Amino acid sequence: MPPAMRDKITIHSRAVVPQDAELKGDITIGAGTIVHPKATIFAAAGPIVIGSGCILEEAVILVNRRKEVMRIGDDNLFEVGCRVESPSIGNMNTISARARVHHTVRISSYCFIGAGCLLVPTEDEILEEYTVVYGPSAERRNWSGRGKLQEADLRRKHADYLKEMLPKFNRLRRGDGT
Repeated sequence: MPPAMRDKITIHSRAVVPQDAELKGDITIGAGTIVHPKATIFAAAGPIVIGSGCILEEAVILVNRRKEVMRIGDDNLFEVGCRVESPSIGNMNTISARARVHHTVRISSYCFIGAGCLLVPTEDEILEEYTVVYGPSAERRNWSGRGKLQEADLRRKHADYLKEMLPKFNRLRRGDGT
């Protein structure tokens, strides 16, 4: 991002974004999305648009190094310390703790990237729906989808708890970037 460009941060009124979160570039955060303190969202080349109901835990790093818009769908969970540069992410995905996803990977919906997995294909790839990536060599299998309603309920409860607790201990940003 050239130094002359100013940050353009748009935060929905029902999103929870602490002032300790580092936001740089053109970023839009949707309704009900929760960003923990010490998370980093860096729109280096192009904008980042985050949908509704997402949870970004501590030390998460989202980076857009491409000129195109990085689109993140609804109800995604980014766990502690993961780094994601994927140009597009669908809905209801989980990127586990300390996982890394390269900018050559596009993630559809209902995918799960396991803890510590490194997903760095040499050419562009799209993860199909219900793909599970796991283990030290990033093996893959398909998930049947059983339990996705329970998972969605659990995420909603998690989000409700965070919406209540984070503002008690953190100063929040408003939609104008403050």
